[in-house]
Amino acid sequence: MRNITIIGAGHAGLQLGIGLLGQGHSVTIISNRTADEIAQGKITSSQSMYNLAVSQEREQGLLFWDDTCPSLEGMHVRAGNADAGVMLDFKTRMPAGQSVDQRLKMPRWMNEFEGRGGKLLIQDVDLETVERLADQSDLLLVATGKGELGKLFERDTARCQFDAPQRITALTYVHGMKQREDFGAVNINVNPGIGEFVHFPGLTHTGPCDIINIESIIGGPMDRWDGVKTPEQHLALTLELIREFFPWEAPRFSNVRLTDDNGVLFGGVTPTVRKPVGTLPSGRPVLGIGDIHVLNDPMTGQGSNNASKGATMLLQAIAERGERPFDRVWMQQVAESNWDSAQWSARLTNTMLTPPNHVLNILGACQGSSQLAQKLAAGFNDPRTMANWYFDEQGANQMIEACSESMAEA
Repeated sequence: MRNITIIGAGHAGLQLGIGLLGQGHSVTIISNRTADEIAQGKITSSQSMYNLAVSQEREQGLLFWDDTCPSLEGMHVRAGNADAGVMLDFKTRMPAGQSVDQRLKMPRWMNEFEGRGGKLLIQDVDLETVERLADQSDLLLVATGKGELGKLFERDTARCQFDAPQRITALTYVHGMKQREDFGAVNINVNPGIGEFVHFPGLTHTGPCDIINIESIIGGPMDRWDGVKTPEQHLALTLELIREFFPWEAPRFSNVRLTDDNGVLFGGVTPTVRKPVGTLPSGRPVLGIGDIHVLNDPMTGQGSNNASKGATMLLQAIAERGERPFDRVWMQQVAESNWDSAQWSARLTNTMLTPPNHVLNILGACQGSSQLAQKLAAGFNDPRTMANWYFDEQGANQMIEACSESMAEA
C-alpha cells in the first residue's frame, strides 16, 4: 500500500483517487471547495464525454446517471452563413456518450471517495503546504493550477501552437429546447471566419437540459461579450447570435430558458501544454495531471475526456510500479505516455480553431461519404485513430479517396 496525495478534486483527481482506493492505497484528496459549494456554484465546463471515456468511468463504477442523462448518440455538422444558408450538412451515429453537469458529478464523486475510505480535506494550499504533503506522501499529484501551484509547471513552448485565446467561449445551460427526432447529437455549426456554435443534450441538477457553447473569434462580429453583466443578458446575447449567425438552428431555441442563474459562463482559454513534472523549492518532484498537462479550447469537448483517459492510464502505471519509488524518471515516463495519447486531442482541437485546407476538404467530403463521416466522429471519441490521416494533406487525400471508392463500390 502506498500513501498518495492529490491536490485538486476535479475530474482527473477524483477519478484517479477513487481508482487508487480500489487498488488498496491510502489516498488523500485536497479541495478548496466543499461538495455543497461546488453543487451550488457556477457551471465549470460543457463536459461532453464520448464513449471511450464514459466506458472507463463505467468500469470503475462511477457512472451513476445512465438512467437519467440523455445519450449523445451521434454528430451533426453544418456550415454556412445567414446569406447563403447551410452549405455543408452531414450527420452520423457514434457509440453513446453523455454530459453530466460537474456540479452534479464532482460532489457525487467526492462523497463516493469518502465512502470508499478516502480522506478528503477542504483547505487552501500554498507551497509550504505542498512541501509538507510531499514529505508525507509516497506520491504527490497536482490536479489544479490555481495560485502558486500553476507556477510549478513550465509552459512547454515546443508543444504549444498558441500563446493567446483563439475564441471567447460562452457556455449556457437551458431548458425548453425543441429536441431532435432522430438521435441525441453533438451539433457542430460553423460560420467560417465568424465562429462556431456547438450544442448537445446533458443533465444538470434541475433535470435533462441542453448545453450551448458559442465560440466567437476574438475581435469578430460575435465577440460582444464584454458588456454582459447578468445571466439574463447572457442568454439574450446567446439567442441573438444564434438567430444572426446560425439561423438554421434558431427555431429550436425559441422557447428556451436558463436552467438556473449559475448556468452561464464565458471567457477565453489559451490552449496550453505544460511540462507536467514540476520541482518544489526543496527539489522534490511533483506530477501534474489533467488540465495542468494539456489544456484545450472547449470547442471539440476533449478536456473531460482527456482527464478520464489520463486518470485511467496513470492508475495502471501506479499499479505496475509496485513498491518502487515514484521518482522523477518515472514521472517523466508517465507524462510522455499521457502525451502520446493527449497530443492527438490537442491537435484535433487546434485544427478546428485554424483549419488548414486539407481539413476543410475532409469536412466537405464527409457530406458525400458516410464512411468518412463515421471516421471523423470516431476521431472525436478517440483522436488517436486520426493520427495517420487527419493531420496532413497526403493522409487526408488518401482517406478521402479510399472512402470515396468504398462508396462507389457499394
